[in-house]
Amino acid sequence: MSVPLTLLGLLEREPSHGYDLKRDYDTFFGRGKPLPFGQVYSTLSRLARDGKVVISDVAPGSGPDRKRYIITDVGATEVEQWLTQPVEPEPHLQTVLFAKVVLALMLDRPAADYLDTQRSAHLHRMRELTEIKRAGSLVDALLADHGLYHLEADLRWIEMTGARLDALRKEVRQ
Repeated sequence: MSVPLTLLGLLEREPSHGYDLKRDYDTFFGRGKPLPFGQVYSTLSRLARDGKVVISDVAPGSGPDRKRYIITDVGATEVEQWLTQPVEPEPHLQTVLFAKVVLALMLDRPAADYLDTQRSAHLHRMRELTEIKRAGSLVDALLADHGLYHLEADLRWIEMTGARLDALRKEVRQ
């Protein structure tokens, strides 16, 4: 997730204060990982330095002054370019899951046990995401579906790899 570009996109929607940007980010994009206030304001400072946002007005607040940020043409152009570029397709061919299996085999460790443990962790996470999907909003359901589909693919890989462990062990221990 690109925090700067996401904040720029939220600002293109409407000028906002940092607090409002954090709230909107957390509501739509920060599921399970809210954006720290410090990161919001340091990102906004860099965006202002780079000419992608400007401060439209400053109002006193109960704490620090409340600055209202507006996206510039430079920022809007960057958001447009980002939105129209495809995301690099997953998966990458170097995953932690794969590396752990290969290393377990190379080191004569129980790779099948590792795969069983990983399968259990995936199934647990799938149950959590299914509950989020059932009880949440449409945004929650779509995010949960995305995660579920990736976990399902991982589970298929875990099953296929488990069936090929003997052949893989021979190949990596030559």
